[in-house]
Order: sequence, then C-alpha cells, then structure tokens
Amino acid sequence: MLQRRVLAGFFSFALLAAGCLKTDDKGAAERTIVLWEQEDAIVAPFIDSLFEGFKKLPGNADVQFVRTHYHTEDQRQQFQTASIAGNPPDLLLSPSDPAGIYSISGFILSVEGLFDMSRFNKPVVDAITLDGHSWGVPLSNGNHLMLFYNKKYLPKAPETSDELARFCDSRAKSLKLSSCWAFFMGEPFWVMPWLGAYGSWPIDGRTPTLDTQAMRDTLNFILDLKFKKKHIPMECDYNCMDALFKERKVAAIINGDWALGTYAQQLGKDFGAAKIPRLSATGRWPSPMVSGKYFLLSSSLKGGKLELVKSFIEFAVSEERQIAQVKALSRLPALSKAAKSKVILDDPVLKTSMEQILAGKPMPMATEMRAVWDAVRPIYGRVLAEQLSAEEAPGRMQKEAVAKIAEMNE
Repeated sequence: MLQRRVLAGFFSFALLAAGCLKTDDKGAAERTIVLWEQEDAIVAPFIDSLFEGFKKLPGNADVQFVRTHYHTEDQRQQFQTASIAGNPPDLLLSPSDPAGIYSISGFILSVEGLFDMSRFNKPVVDAITLDGHSWGVPLSNGNHLMLFYNKKYLPKAPETSDELARFCDSRAKSLKLSSCWAFFMGEPFWVMPWLGAYGSWPIDGRTPTLDTQAMRDTLNFILDLKFKKKHIPMECDYNCMDALFKERKVAAIINGDWALGTYAQQLGKDFGAAKIPRLSATGRWPSPMVSGKYFLLSSSLKGGKLELVKSFIEFAVSEERQIAQVKALSRLPALSKAAKSKVILDDPVLKTSMEQILAGKPMPMATEMRAVWDAVRPIYGRVLAEQLSAEEAPGRMQKEAVAKIAEMNE
C-alpha cells in the first residue's frame, strides 16, 4: 500500500526529525501553533498579520506562532518525514495536490465535520475533496495560471494565440526583447491549460489519459513556439521567466495568480493581466488548473490544541480577513460572501482573475495525479530537448504513469 511505501521511503529521516521537533514544555506547546508554508516572500507579512490579529482577541495573548517556510517539494517531503516521526507541524498552508497523499497516509484530518464547508466557493472545495471527504480549509481561491503582460509593449492583451503570434512576428524584434513571451518550460503544470484547449485532460477520475491526439497536438504547439516561430526562449525555468518579465525583457508571461501583487508593484502602470489567449486552432479557451491555498490540519491534533487551531482558522477565513487578503495580495477569497465584495467587483485585474478561474478546471486531488506528474515531467523534458518526438511521447507518458500507479498500490 502507498502508506507503507511512504513509511519506507522516509523512515531513515524520521528519527532525526523527531529529535529536532521534541519539546519539554507541554503547557507552552498547547498554546503554540506551528505552521509550515511555501509562499512567496511577499505573502509572509500577511500571514504574520493573521497571527498578530488572532493574538489580540480576548484570551489569546499567550498564543505563540512558529512559521517555517519551505519550497513546495521540500514542504511535502518534510511534512511526511515529520508526520512519520510523530512530530508534525500543526498546520500546513499548501496547494491542494499534495493533500491526496497526506490523506491516504493518515497525516491530515478530514475537515467537513470540523468546519462548515458550504460557506466557500464550490470549485475551491471540489479541488480539496477526495473519496467524499474534504481535506483542507481554503484560505484563497485560485492558484491558477493566467497571462501577465507589459502594456508598454502590448497596449491590449491578445485575445487569441494567433493574435499573440502576429504581435511577436511584427513587433517583438523592433522592441529589442530577449524573447516575445515566456512561461515555465519543463514543468507540466504550464502544459495543462493548452491540453484543455485541445479538448483533453491528464486524468479521468483516477485513470491517466495521456496517450491522446490532444497531448500530441499540445506538445507540437509548444515545440512550434520554441523552434519554428522562436517566440519563446529556448530554455526557461520559473526564475528565468519571472526575471525576464520583471526586467521588462519579454512582453508577456504565463504565471500564477500568486504573483499578481509582485508584478503590479514591479511594473506599476505598465502591468496588465488577462486570460490566457484562446487557442486559435480549436477556438477553445485554455483551462488552467484551479484550486487555492488551504489550511491542512495534522492528524496529531486533538483536544484543546485542536480547538485552538480551529479558532485560528475560523479567524483567518472570516469575511473581514478574506477581504484584507484581497487588498494585501490581490488573491481572490475562498469565502462565497467575500467574493461578492466591492473590492473585487471594482478591480479589473481581480475581475479578470475570476474570469480565468471560470475558464479553468479543478486541480485533480487524486493520489494518482502524483504519478501523472512524475511520468510527464521527464518525458516532456526529452521532447523539449528534441530527444523524443511529440508523436511518441504521449504513449510513453501513459505507460509510465500506469506503472507508477501500480507501484503506489503494491
């Protein structure tokens, strides 16, 4: 079973984690909330403001918070390690996709009996629901890709992929840009919107659906952008595209809503946000994966400590704090009531972000999706390196994903 495999994979680290996290002050530990997050640095002050606001409530002056930052994959590995050791953090602030593994391993609590999930937007709840249970409380709605552009170069956002291509062919060279536009190449998360625009999706329930003509078309579309049209860089990871946009060396990028605040601050009046352009070949809008950021509760929580953590989460997802999050981070709230706030309705960027969410699809939480990511990523990399054809790659992706799922279930 998967839990046994996780235990085996992380056992060598568990004793070390246990020693690092042990505390002798039981009373203080009961009034201390340990939270691990994987946010950009710009988000940290908002999280800390939630801590400070909660401590100002009657009876909470003695509550202490310990916040630790991890990169996404490090957070996943370290949380599993600490959970096996019996010393996990109380809370994770996390995207939805790792929660599938945590849930079947018994590392996190199901939350529908602890919180009223009907208060939140249905898509953001759907993205954290697996096998009839919800596994996290949403703090924000989105975590989706969209188009960011520099108005100095692109006065108006392109509505279609052909319109963007015409701009690249006619104006990009005269603007002396490093490339016309960019996205995180090599990471399958950035492939999925285009796969949706070609009419497919990487998984159906728990079954991979990678060996399709839509996947071949998607890979050929990206190869065409890279090698034939030369509209995007030959190589570009997340830091590359982020720097190119901030330094005004590309006209546009595709990145997540988590970067809205940073780019608005960096580019000022030149900053624009839009839906990813409609794919001209099919007439469909790209469908980025949509979820949010969630509070995941460690299954070690119980008694008074669980009640304290619940109280903090209720404070953090209150209407007042949800609207404060919008103002501070330009992130859409998960709370249905807060989503109707004038702050959102009167802001064209946030309105666009909501339109992009409506064109997206819920992030698959099924544990099999981890096998899909792990199968697609290296094979997609070989395609980009011209070591494997776009015609052959989908079949290999499917075969590899099926094999990895079989291993998980042994």
